[in-house]
Amino acid sequence: MTTRPAKDLLVTHLPPAAFQGVVPAIIATSDAEGTPNATYLSQVFLIDDRHVALSCQFFNKTKRNVLENPHACVFLHDPLTFETFRLYVKYLRAETTGPLFDRMSARIEAIASHTGMSGIFKLLSADVYEVTSIEAIEDFLEPAPAEPPTDEPIRHRNELASLQLVSVRASRATDLEGLLSGVLQALHEGFGFEHSMVLLLDESSERLTAIASHGYGDAGVGAEVRVGEGLIGTVARERCVLRVMGVGQELRYGRAIRATVHRQAGPRALRPEIPLPGLVDAQSQMAMPLIVGDRLIGVIAVESRSLVAFDAWHEAYLDIVGNQVAVAIDNMMDRDRETEVEPAPSSDDAPVVSSTTPSMEEPAGRVLRFRFYEGDDCVFAGDDYLIRNIPGRILWRLLRAYESTGRTDFSNRELRLDPTLGLPAIRDNLESRLVLLRKRLAQKCPDVKLVSTGRGLFRLELGCKIVLEDG
Repeated sequence: MTTRPAKDLLVTHLPPAAFQGVVPAIIATSDAEGTPNATYLSQVFLIDDRHVALSCQFFNKTKRNVLENPHACVFLHDPLTFETFRLYVKYLRAETTGPLFDRMSARIEAIASHTGMSGIFKLLSADVYEVTSIEAIEDFLEPAPAEPPTDEPIRHRNELASLQLVSVRASRATDLEGLLSGVLQALHEGFGFEHSMVLLLDESSERLTAIASHGYGDAGVGAEVRVGEGLIGTVARERCVLRVMGVGQELRYGRAIRATVHRQAGPRALRPEIPLPGLVDAQSQMAMPLIVGDRLIGVIAVESRSLVAFDAWHEAYLDIVGNQVAVAIDNMMDRDRETEVEPAPSSDDAPVVSSTTPSMEEPAGRVLRFRFYEGDDCVFAGDDYLIRNIPGRILWRLLRAYESTGRTDFSNRELRLDPTLGLPAIRDNLESRLVLLRKRLAQKCPDVKLVSTGRGLFRLELGCKIVLEDG
């Protein structure tokens, strides 16, 4: 193994993948007496040509050493080319607030919440170092085969064409479901994002619910994430983009710390682990907040089983897509509210109805039992969980109306006027809740359908007999 001084090499010249943490970096320090210490780093954050920030979490010995002797050495590894670099650095300061600290802290918090380590596995400071020199370590590993050079102008033309594809799909959509499915399909076709989802915020419950997904089959729609939990929840809370490579390695590191805390403080000191909402074996994740003005609409997330699937340019392009999708969702919901059909007049003591369309004939065939658990606010179909919260209340209202009066035609307007559903007075997201309900029914109860009959109007269609029970 030999070293080659890189006299004119700047930090920004190093491979971007080396800063993703797929292969953990190592920092070597020594105290005032020259006693050495080496440990792994959770993050090496690129600041500019001559500066990096290192995450300080549990490094008591490392921090004591650099306060006595500010000179240290950091080893970085590129997981794609197997190149290794030695950075000679000098400790300058510790930042505990501000944009740099917030960006580094959000990444750690996302991993910590997945492993039930929120509040324990956290960033204490973002330690800023000056990079005084860089060495390339040769023959550290057998080099990877050289890739053929890429034609950058052609690549950028393809990326612009992909953005155009997303824009066309978004502008031509006629409803919310078509908008989201079209955009996610375009992300796959144009950018190669095989697994993606859009989660919209329910402000009343502080939860994000996946109402559209691509690449997950039936498993994607309906996934829920609390604001502040995991990568997606952290993106929603902090309203910033996050890109994490080597997710499996990060989770293993978090679980190792969790095991140590469990041995020392017992299980009561720990929170439950939070399962990943998409791929259980995801290795790369990226998520972007959907924001209109100062309002959070939701989150768009993509993931992959590849270790280093997303680069900085993916982040920039997804940011553009996210801004367009957020505005499109908001505009479509406003348009749907403005063009809804007014319900038919009704007396004060009669329920609001949308029309006098005759009810359909009693369906023949199998019987499906629905059970509503009011305490848990959820609906079961047979023995299987179906849906909960406001979409569950909507379904139960429709089924009760059919059971008692035979009604099958309903309107969005009457749902908004029903106080028992608990819809927020402003920004009720009714359209997204109905999209979620339709998709969950298609997955779990294909004999029960909500079919659109016009803007703001829909019909309940049953292909089986139903029995309703209170849980």
